[in-house]
Amino acid sequence: MKTVTFCDIISSMKKLTNTQILEQIKGGLIVSCQALSTEPLYDSYIMSKMAYAALLGGAVGIRANTVVDILAIRERVDLPIIGIIKEEYPDSDVYITPTMKEVDALVEIGCEIIALDATNRVRPGGVTFEEFFKEVRAKYPDQLFMADTSCFEEGKLALELGFDLLGTTMSGYTPYTKGTPLPDFNLMRRYKEELGATVIAEGGIWVPEQLVEAFRNGAHAAVVGTAITRPMDITKRFVKAIATAD
Repeated sequence: MKTVTFCDIISSMKKLTNTQILEQIKGGLIVSCQALSTEPLYDSYIMSKMAYAALLGGAVGIRANTVVDILAIRERVDLPIIGIIKEEYPDSDVYITPTMKEVDALVEIGCEIIALDATNRVRPGGVTFEEFFKEVRAKYPDQLFMADTSCFEEGKLALELGFDLLGTTMSGYTPYTKGTPLPDFNLMRRYKEELGATVIAEGGIWVPEQLVEAFRNGAHAAVVGTAITRPMDITKRFVKAIATAD
């Protein structure tokens, strides 16, 4: 049996234009297939099977973390991938694709969309968000980039700097947005109505009704992760409901 190599995976990928990628995910569900090293499902094979299950269920895209997981998913699933690399640095709170090193790695494996933290927090090495992304965009002018934002001002700046998609991913996760009700429908609506942005709804979508509401508030596509692919967290939610029942 022939061993599938990195080059085989990359060469077999369909070469879609950016317009085709955005059209393919429009109005659909993107499933986030991720597991951290501290979680029971931390395994590239398991993530590839999760992604395959999402494909069979009707997902239009996958959001995935790390090169090894993305390559494993590529072997089973032919859907656009929003790629990220979560990496912690001692001098910054930013961990979603925080430096050029992670961006380079995701470009190399052909992620259709690359997402990165677009909050106003300082990057590793004391670099500002604006400084960082100007360098990224200059290096990769044709790559689709998604801004993981937490508030309107961040999204406005991200568009000005050349991001292609605005995600509500970080709403409620920065010190200045803590306590924001999720999903952040208000932020989705403002991005669409005031900025005319291509909006990716992400964060806090637990039930289908919230997913439908996200599209009513201007989402181009929506990402759901925990509610679909993290059984430990799903179980905890049910157990908590029992514990707090009257």
